[in-house]
Amino acid sequence: MPVITCVEDLKRIYKRRTPRMFYDYAESGSWTEQTFRENTTDFQEIHLRQRVAIDMAGRTTKSQMIGQDVSMPVALAPVGLTGMQSADGEIKAARAAEKFGVPYTLSTMSICSIEDVAENTSKPFWLQVYTLKDDDFMKRLFDRAKAAKCSAAVITVDLQMLGQRHKDLKNGLSAPPKLTFKSVTNMMTKVQWGLGMLGTKRRFFGNIVGHAKGVADASSLSTWTAEAFDVSLDWDRIREFRKMWDGPLIIKGIIDPRDALEALNVGADAIIVSNHGGRQLDGALSSIRALPAIMDAVGDKIEVHLDSGIRSGQDVLKALALGAKGTYIGRAYVYGLGAMGEAGVTKALELIHKELEVSMALCGRTDVTKVDRDILMIPRDFSDRWQ
Repeated sequence: MPVITCVEDLKRIYKRRTPRMFYDYAESGSWTEQTFRENTTDFQEIHLRQRVAIDMAGRTTKSQMIGQDVSMPVALAPVGLTGMQSADGEIKAARAAEKFGVPYTLSTMSICSIEDVAENTSKPFWLQVYTLKDDDFMKRLFDRAKAAKCSAAVITVDLQMLGQRHKDLKNGLSAPPKLTFKSVTNMMTKVQWGLGMLGTKRRFFGNIVGHAKGVADASSLSTWTAEAFDVSLDWDRIREFRKMWDGPLIIKGIIDPRDALEALNVGADAIIVSNHGGRQLDGALSSIRALPAIMDAVGDKIEVHLDSGIRSGQDVLKALALGAKGTYIGRAYVYGLGAMGEAGVTKALELIHKELEVSMALCGRTDVTKVDRDILMIPRDFSDRWQ
């Protein structure tokens, strides 16, 4: 086993061990992938301010996200098809998050169902939901989440229609995946992955098949997914979802200050500044560049989190210093999952935790909740470059 020192090391192993179809699904953005790239490169424009001769003993990364204790302000983001990156991937990721003391967010488009994850974990997790037209399905989805004791719902609002991802079309990646000679041949070279998939019964969308009206098996899934998403979504519809779910509510997919204020008005407990990992509107601002204006708009009226582009503890630190109370990793933990299963997710969390703790201390802070903009050097036009 090679020495793993950073998330990029996990990515290299992941690329070798996972079928091309599913690697490309994770490692891609829409159209030209401009936003996908800038989500990570824009973090590099912000520099950290080193301080010395400061007592660095007694460091802590403990914090809270929506009132829940976390070992560090990093949650596992919802990622569809996680169970195709590694057999029972959602269960493995949820277990790793639980042991590490950070939130796990299950995607509606997961392979393992809400019930599968609940049966295989002992602490509450969060459920991400899409804004679908089917009221009956949505109500029952929220009811299932309550029965599984999910401690928060995360509503994704930036996927009314699907941004085009060229690699997915070329690979036949859909719901369910279209298997081709090329993709099957590639899968056959991934022996460890294949053995894992042969050993599990969970290979389809567990939250949809058998739960959505008219979707009894994988063959009827593609018709349902093509018609399920609500292109007419508005804030009144989101208010209806707020009534269906009386627990903590997080709205994911905010990139404009005006939408942040709308989310505040519908009674959300937190918002996630996110552009869907660069997978929706290509050319949109990176999340980290959008964050300052959103903080200026909402201040401390609502808890603000950040998703998209985080690959290191230094990225987490920069987001927190700009005002975010929590962050999310998606690709970073998927790299670990595809590389080494549950142990790989744990490794990703360990790497990010160490980078966060050490970098925070070298900036002269010992408590992650006390991190502020003073530790940053930010270009003058970082957040107001455009009119």
